[in-house]
Amino acid sequence: MAPHPGIDTDTIKEAARKDLLDLLEGVRGKKNLVIEQSLAGPVGIFVKFSTLQDYGVDRVFFLENDNLDASQKNVVFLATGEKANQCLAIAGQIKRLQQSSSVEHDFSIIWAPRRTLVSDRILEEAGVLGDIAVEVLPLHFIPLDQDVLSLALDDPFGDLYLQKDPTSIFLAAQALMQIQHKYGLFPRIIGKGDNAKRLMELLLRMRSEAAAEESTATSRLGVMPSSTIESLIIIDREVDMVTPLLTQLTYEGLIDEMFGIKNNQAEIETSIIGQAPGQQPKAQSGAPQQQSLKRKIQLDSSDKLYAQLRDANFAIVGPLLNKVARRLAGEYESRHGAKSTSELREFVNKLPGYQAEQQSLKTHTSLTEEALKHTQSETFSRVLEIQQNLVSGSDPTGQHEAIEELIARDIPLTTILRLLCLESTISGGIRPKDLDAFKRLILHAYGHQHVLTLHNLSQMGLLVARTAANPFYIPVGSGGSESKVTNYSALRKQLRLIVDEVNEQDPNDIAYVYSGYAPLSVRLVQAIVQKQHLLSLTRGSADLAPVGAGGGFSSAQSFAPFEHALQNIRGATFNQQQKAESEAAAKARRMLTGGQGGGGQGGQGGGKEKTVVVMFLGGITFTEIAALRFVGKGLGEGAGKRVLICTTGVVGGRDVVGSALEKGDFGKG
Repeated sequence: MAPHPGIDTDTIKEAARKDLLDLLEGVRGKKNLVIEQSLAGPVGIFVKFSTLQDYGVDRVFFLENDNLDASQKNVVFLATGEKANQCLAIAGQIKRLQQSSSVEHDFSIIWAPRRTLVSDRILEEAGVLGDIAVEVLPLHFIPLDQDVLSLALDDPFGDLYLQKDPTSIFLAAQALMQIQHKYGLFPRIIGKGDNAKRLMELLLRMRSEAAAEESTATSRLGVMPSSTIESLIIIDREVDMVTPLLTQLTYEGLIDEMFGIKNNQAEIETSIIGQAPGQQPKAQSGAPQQQSLKRKIQLDSSDKLYAQLRDANFAIVGPLLNKVARRLAGEYESRHGAKSTSELREFVNKLPGYQAEQQSLKTHTSLTEEALKHTQSETFSRVLEIQQNLVSGSDPTGQHEAIEELIARDIPLTTILRLLCLESTISGGIRPKDLDAFKRLILHAYGHQHVLTLHNLSQMGLLVARTAANPFYIPVGSGGSESKVTNYSALRKQLRLIVDEVNEQDPNDIAYVYSGYAPLSVRLVQAIVQKQHLLSLTRGSADLAPVGAGGGFSSAQSFAPFEHALQNIRGATFNQQQKAESEAAAKARRMLTGGQGGGGQGGQGGGKEKTVVVMFLGGITFTEIAALRFVGKGLGEGAGKRVLICTTGVVGGRDVVGSALEKGDFGKG
């Protein structure tokens, strides 16, 4: 995928790499690096261990393992410092090493992405703040791909919606401000959701503060709206809780469901994909068979085959792999037709590429075979059937017997909770007597510690009783309430969330990612950037505002004419235009840039491609990324635009209910 005009994600990656290596180089000599586990994956995206070794890193320890040794005088900690437990762990390890080691150590801490008052206070109370050098690594967005930027937070969903911790909103604002500093202001900020509105207001406040602090004329921030960015669209995860609860049906989404994808990597058992190239399985003669080993595989666009497969509905992955296999076989056999020395040399030069593609094909064929076993199982079919019945508007009580049967089969609790939360979210709650019955079944089948799990889900509004007293109640026939709940019953028609006929082979709508269900979150993006397509799907709905002559609207950058549908979606709606601080400066910039506007590095004229930045607060699923790429492809062909996806983290249904799951055990007896 080509880099975005103006916003180059490779530049962001290189800047993060340079910042980290400069900080490590500032600590002279050999050093041990102690890294917070949640940071190891994101850091591994832009710098490899071999590079760290070149900059003096001898050994790497995980902060959580508490196994730091005294092998090096210099010790560098790399941690977030947002939560007290990390700060306490660092303080504890420094004091332990000071007391037990005969060497006088030099300690350094690198906080990413910021230094906090909490971290300073904890280190001061522990008596170690004066013994350490403190640095800051401004690690904000991390490029997961050319079109995806993530804050890569450890629990973006649970922190925001269960713990009610606004830190992720602040970090998102800081990261987006970095983009504005470099490329100019977002000309318009549009979005849906209460947390999304808080982010928008924080961006405006940060812009005002930055403008007040900057006295030089070199700053681009506050001068002109960007000429390379069309708008910023912010979606609060809370407006659409249904989508992450559903089983993902794209190839990438299904791998995430089965194995989990973290920071572009998945850990797969070697019994499925085999040993890494060049490795031989160890003989185990006379020894009992050990637990199956796992190896990490890279899943990003550096693997050309994966880039072709990841956004496709899993139903067509088999034929796609077959097609690639036939092409590779044909190209490899072409060596027999090489007659001249130059033709043979050309084939030899291409051989490493063929071998890499063959290895990739072998890996993805093995993964597809494993995924086929999973999708053809009776349990998967039953779960998918229940989900599709619920989202299509069938009577939810008709699904209760099937859910009870799944509990009796002792399938994973997360699967059961996803189904119950799905019903509760779509229907505005579950009938009190049915909910009480399910709670009893869950406690008896999975353990009484899950009283806390059920309470947490209730606190997030994911699993509640359908009574007029609860804030998530939807009265029958109601149009919903903007401030309380998303009314899916009304939105099915208003935004055409259910598409009966889906062409998975050659899709013409985002509904292909869930085989008939269009994610509400992405429909909201389409309501802004693909109005005509969405109108063609919803045409005939009396709830839409009248369209002007020629199908035009008073403002292309707005939710018009879908305002009535927005009243059925939870949270605030906003549409904020950002203008230049000084009209005189704006006029001068327009003259200098040939009347095209300005603001920001790489400023380009109006005839060039523009970028629509879409920010998901609370996490985004791989299927939503696939759907947004589909939207971006349509924009690129029809309007010369690109979509850049930003998020606080990538989540799935397992992460959503997992953030509420009680990990402890009350014990027995």
